[in-house]
Amino acid sequence: GTRLDFTIDNGKIHNVSLGQGQEVVAEHAMEVAAAEGHWVILQNIHLVARWLDTLEKLVEHHSLGSHDDYRLFMSAEPAPSPEAHIIPQGLLDNSIKITSEPPTGMRANLHGALDLFSQETLEQCSKENEFRCILFALCYFHAAVAERRRFGTQGWNRSYPFNNGDLTVSVNVLHNYLEANAKVPWDDLRYLFGEIMYGGHITDDWDRRLCRTYLSEYVQPEMLDGEVALAPGFMIPPRLDYEDYHQYIDDNLPGESPHLYGLHPNAEMGFLTVTSERLFRTVLELQPKESEAAGGSGTSREEQASQSVLDEIIGQLPEPFNMEEMMAKAKEKTPYTVVALQECERMNILTNEIRRSLKELDLGLQGELTITSEMEELANALFYDSVPESWTRYAYPSLYNLATWYADLLLRIRELEVWSTDFVLPATVWLAGFFNPQSFLTAIMQSTARKKQWPLDKMCLAVDVTKKTREEITFPPREGSYVHGLFMEGARWDVPSGSIADARMKELTPAMPVILLRAIPVDRMDTTNVYECPVYKTRMRGPTYVWTFNLKTKEKAAKWVLAGVALLLEA
Repeated sequence: GTRLDFTIDNGKIHNVSLGQGQEVVAEHAMEVAAAEGHWVILQNIHLVARWLDTLEKLVEHHSLGSHDDYRLFMSAEPAPSPEAHIIPQGLLDNSIKITSEPPTGMRANLHGALDLFSQETLEQCSKENEFRCILFALCYFHAAVAERRRFGTQGWNRSYPFNNGDLTVSVNVLHNYLEANAKVPWDDLRYLFGEIMYGGHITDDWDRRLCRTYLSEYVQPEMLDGEVALAPGFMIPPRLDYEDYHQYIDDNLPGESPHLYGLHPNAEMGFLTVTSERLFRTVLELQPKESEAAGGSGTSREEQASQSVLDEIIGQLPEPFNMEEMMAKAKEKTPYTVVALQECERMNILTNEIRRSLKELDLGLQGELTITSEMEELANALFYDSVPESWTRYAYPSLYNLATWYADLLLRIRELEVWSTDFVLPATVWLAGFFNPQSFLTAIMQSTARKKQWPLDKMCLAVDVTKKTREEITFPPREGSYVHGLFMEGARWDVPSGSIADARMKELTPAMPVILLRAIPVDRMDTTNVYECPVYKTRMRGPTYVWTFNLKTKEKAAKWVLAGVALLLEA
């Protein structure tokens, strides 16, 4: 623009950052620019979704008869999913589209972070040694938190918009604090970076813990002596000049690997597997829906497949639980009995919906009912082996395909049938088999609280991982409950040592042994050498959080935090 004499100073560039009330400003700028041959930059058009149709019409209007030098530039963030696209097709068709993708990999991200500064930046602080050390660590931290997103939910439970501004502001804060204090205020700096600058984006408590842990590992007094490893084999560099830092990265940074972020190599395998499955499913869904009638029967391939799956599901679906009979049988309403009854009720709601929707679809496929959009969605789901949305509304979180999900559903029903026969607590409880696992875990505490007259709000669950498998447990414990069906992601449970250990390659979610859960007073909880491990229902993590189990560890808990170690109820 400057070369062609288009600048903001001479009034030939109109830069409008869109947001509330800026639409009028943008319209005026476009009108003036179209008449006088100026350039207009509209930033963040994704923030004004309602105005985009008007913008499309204005673009079309000004494309005719406007000044030859008139140009319109627009910027927008990419939509997180295809469904979230809001920019009108006409606007896209009439534009030259340029995509700016952030660099991938630790090396590119680290160089990119360092590129935000210069030799002058390194020399601006009176405590040069401390400033340079912490600045480099912050650059590595920034690169790690940004690139960690590609590992999916094992990286971050949610996706956060970390940006270069977070890093530059953090470095400004670092400079100000070092100048204002005789000693380096390590705790203050970590708090400011982890809870405000970067933590301001974070909404999940476990992600906040991860952010804090990164900073406690990277930003510490030992770094001034070069004793802090940012990654295996990559130490904090000594005091260097700006260009030498870039050279240090090229010479010393190990090859791209999840180890650079504190993760196990399995994390990448898991992420790539999920991505591949998603890709193949998308390809499958792109196939033409209509096919020639099979054998002249007038029935499409999709309808035949859907009918086959439908018949199989209905044929195997058990009858609903007789709640009246069960209520009469359960004379003593213990916390465990209440949980069992609630679970049976929820299961009835789900199975009734499955039965109703399938019978309706069956009639539709037979031609006795008009096919509605809901029935069509159900038929498509059956064909593509995915769980219909109308069922998931009443179900539990799950990432299984339909076949696996239905087999799992039948196992859950069987488990409830056994439990509800006499309402005696099973020898070991399948924790994943609950719609609401929290209710069972709370029932363990309620049961003990009643028995020992302890206040419920002063109690917690003690977690003892046994060395036994489900088959070896024949009787329930005297206190609490045995649970099984949990899997560990990011690490594994080492039975001989009774602690968390590094995962084995290609074992993405190894099964846990049977776990004994007991309710104890909070003040008796052993918190030494433990890792506070979140328990989630599925690999989706985030909203599927269930509980926190304290697991024994012989290594620093920080290692498992960075590795994204969690227990899952569904592998």
